[in-house]
Amino acid sequence: MNFILHLGLGSFHRAHQAVYIHQLHQQGDRRWAIAGGNLRPDMADTIAALQAQGGRYTLETVTPQGERSYTVIESIQRVIPYQDDLAPLIATGADPATRIISFTVTEAGYYLDADNRLDWATFPDLRADLEAVKAGHAGHTIYGGLVSILRARMKAGAGPVTLMNCDNLRHNGERSRGGLLQFIGALGDSALRAWVEANTTSPNAMVDRITPRPTPDVAERVKAATGWDDRAALMGESFIQWVIEDNFIAGRPEWEKVGVEMVNSVQAHEEAKIRLLNATHSCIAWAGTLAGYLYIHEGTLDPEIRQMAYDYVTDDAIPVLHSPQKPCPIDLPRYRDVVLDRFGNPAIADTNQRVAMDAFSKIPGMIAPTIRDQLARGGSFDSVALLPALFLAYLQRWHAGQIPYTYQDQAMDPAAAHAICEAADPVAAYAADTTLWGEMAGRPELVATLRKAFARVQAFVKERAGA
Repeated sequence: MNFILHLGLGSFHRAHQAVYIHQLHQQGDRRWAIAGGNLRPDMADTIAALQAQGGRYTLETVTPQGERSYTVIESIQRVIPYQDDLAPLIATGADPATRIISFTVTEAGYYLDADNRLDWATFPDLRADLEAVKAGHAGHTIYGGLVSILRARMKAGAGPVTLMNCDNLRHNGERSRGGLLQFIGALGDSALRAWVEANTTSPNAMVDRITPRPTPDVAERVKAATGWDDRAALMGESFIQWVIEDNFIAGRPEWEKVGVEMVNSVQAHEEAKIRLLNATHSCIAWAGTLAGYLYIHEGTLDPEIRQMAYDYVTDDAIPVLHSPQKPCPIDLPRYRDVVLDRFGNPAIADTNQRVAMDAFSKIPGMIAPTIRDQLARGGSFDSVALLPALFLAYLQRWHAGQIPYTYQDQAMDPAAAHAICEAADPVAAYAADTTLWGEMAGRPELVATLRKAFARVQAFVKERAGA
């Protein structure tokens, strides 16, 4: 049997990639299975539950009409317990039966700046990981972890392996590969670099399925429906999509038999997903929090917030993705409407807290590109500017301790964020932040348009406060 070693046994992997392998097993194709574990000591309860259950768990899926169904997923056949030295994970990665190493570590976990360079200055954990690997210890960032695994694989002569990124990162295979090679370069390990270049590929991919963090009521519904007291149960929407560049060096499952789109280029799908879905999701989460909502569907069903999202896509995102000079093969207006319908599904109960996180990587990755494209074509970007303006208002609430949940952002420097909020001109300070805006930081057009958008957001907030 061939194995996919997955790094990051979170909800999304278990509701997405693991499902496709399970479906192949259901068809009688058991040539591939998943081994999985984590690079950091998080999710200990879930990992323990999966170990106790032999990797089995129940996935509840919910349609936009509220219809629920239950599937026991059995594709994760090896749950790797966490150890600080990552020895079991490294051993699995160095096994010749492992042909693919896949990973989900969130967008901010790649530590890349606007020029796709590793941002050593901003991230102390990245610098610490480099020093740990230099000292002969296992790495716990995605790069340090991969280096630890790939060094062992090279030493064992275990053969080539595909490195498959499953995160919402534009050009995710290329960019994570670039980050890995930069990390190896900083180590000065020329032998490993040559081996990685000759013995790995890194396909780009687009993944999509809304998967909220599991809440206790999911397990309760699973027990009521199946009789099983499943301690690793989770829930996702019925919609699922995976588009993968067919660039595998050591074989792959026949995913096309279970609905995966294997393509030469994922770029059109990737751009549509990142700009029309991911950016819109963040818009609704920030606006919804400002309006006093807890859940994504509440904001989506609010006519004013839905209009903000609709206008952003219609006025600014679609024009830069589809033009006579550069036609898009995807029906973007239909895609927009499907996305908003999915977000409005109350049965999903996806939280603003989950979706609002990591704005300091989401704005440069998902929102700034549309502003940049509109600037390049001389177009207005009033509608898209509303999204970062919403986050500035959200940031001010966070600064004042008024967000009703813990905000998490791996790419944010809290001191710099507080300084933006305390500045005499917060809009100008925000527009000058290079982590968010890269080479656009401080441009007069950006400052002026953000200022207009922020005035709109302030009016929105004031209106809701008086409601």
